[in-house]
Amino acid sequence: MSNKIILYDTTLRDGTQGEQVNLSAEDKLRIARKLDGFGISYIEGGWPGSNPKDARFFEMAQEVDFKNSRFTAFGSTRRPGTTPEKDENIRALLKTETETLTIFGKSWDLHATEILKTSLEENLMMIEETVAYLKGKTREVIYDAEHFFDGYKANPSYAMKTIAAAEKGGADVIVLCDTNGGSMSREIEEIVGKVVAHMGILIGIHAHNDCGLALANSLIAVQAGARMVQGTINGYGERCGNVDLISVIGNLQLKMGYICIAEENLKQLTELSRYVSEVANVPPLNQRPFVGKSAFTHKGGVHVSAIQKNPAAYEHMKPQRVGNRRRVLVSDLSGKSNIDYKAREMEIKLGGNGYDSEKIVGEIKRLEDEGYEFDAAEGSLELLIKKVTGQFQEPFTLESFRVTTEKNGLDPSACQATIKISVGKEEEITAAEGDGPVNALDNALRKALTKFFPQIVEMGLVDFKVRVIDGGGGTASKVRVQIETRDSREIWSTIGVSENVIEASWQALVDSFQYKLSKELQNTTRS
Repeated sequence: MSNKIILYDTTLRDGTQGEQVNLSAEDKLRIARKLDGFGISYIEGGWPGSNPKDARFFEMAQEVDFKNSRFTAFGSTRRPGTTPEKDENIRALLKTETETLTIFGKSWDLHATEILKTSLEENLMMIEETVAYLKGKTREVIYDAEHFFDGYKANPSYAMKTIAAAEKGGADVIVLCDTNGGSMSREIEEIVGKVVAHMGILIGIHAHNDCGLALANSLIAVQAGARMVQGTINGYGERCGNVDLISVIGNLQLKMGYICIAEENLKQLTELSRYVSEVANVPPLNQRPFVGKSAFTHKGGVHVSAIQKNPAAYEHMKPQRVGNRRRVLVSDLSGKSNIDYKAREMEIKLGGNGYDSEKIVGEIKRLEDEGYEFDAAEGSLELLIKKVTGQFQEPFTLESFRVTTEKNGLDPSACQATIKISVGKEEEITAAEGDGPVNALDNALRKALTKFFPQIVEMGLVDFKVRVIDGGGGTASKVRVQIETRDSREIWSTIGVSENVIEASWQALVDSFQYKLSKELQNTTRS
């Protein structure tokens, strides 16, 4: 049996049924282009008969020349009591002019009799006639056997008749769907094995993750003989989601010896995952296998010491193979190995006797006991290492600041900040307004610094987070403020901790500016 696996992506249809996933027609086209460039065999664009957005998307897609992927439109078999040529949904499918059409039908007798309210015989006719009609229109037809595993467990004879009807109609591929996501892996293996042995047609698997088994079930289905895997990028989908094609590719190709995509495209796996996450406006999962930010991240000192000698000690593969990278974090769990690794990464020279590393570890542990978290604020960490080792030149000094908030009746509150800083022997006093006290302080600091450091104009805020460290003190509780800032070259995180949220915000703000200016000075010195 061939070790070639056909990947079928349904992010643009099944993935958008997931909570908080909403893609415009333009978003879907952007993702489709990315999937095509990556080398996915089939891209399911949506259900044109269900909504105007999908219909418009297919019109737009007709103008695009896809190089590697076949585009598919999705829909159901004809309705009971009519014919395929009279069914409006099937007409909408044909209107898309895609070479491939994917049709789903009922495999579970419960769905035929209780949901569709039709007879078991009529359901078989609906499947066969719809597939045959579309094949007569010279289309490739993929038949999705919805609820196949539940149907097989309830009535194996009838479930097999439904896919036999699809085969008789001329289907090119039959995909077995664990639509409710409730099947166990041993059941998937047994049933797929029986279907593959009985049918003379390509078999696929479509797994949902309601029991956390979508990946395991997809892999075991392939081992049992399935040669098409349907899924979504990042596992987006209804309820608990679909199988994540990112993990499918990683496991099948890197661990099990199957071929899913061109070997050179594996290096794009991390980029693909993050791109789809960005377009879908869903925060990326740091712990996502293979491609997550934390997938090859090390925090414990013992681990870091080991990977410096041999990365295989704590990594199951080289992160570069999937376009990811190794990261080492520094926290109160860190040892000297973590500090030495980070210093090299940041191009900071430490003393050769280990004394600097010990001092830095001690200071980090002291500050993290106060509520700091340096594994989430590497900008502040770099500044701390430079300060402890005497390699930091302070670009500016705060002399004083004042923030006022005024509230009149129902009008929004007005905030103003006044700040006095010194740069060398020069002083600058500036005032600015803002939508809140932190925004006003940020605006005032930028206004004051621009005179001396015009390059900060390119700095922009990416994220601003406030977290209560211990709520026992009520509104007087200590808080942690984390800021993400970016310029044209990078994104960095900084942190501040205080019982006063404005003071904590100020600490994080100052670190963000000092990190930028420190980098500028470091690059200038190096050149």
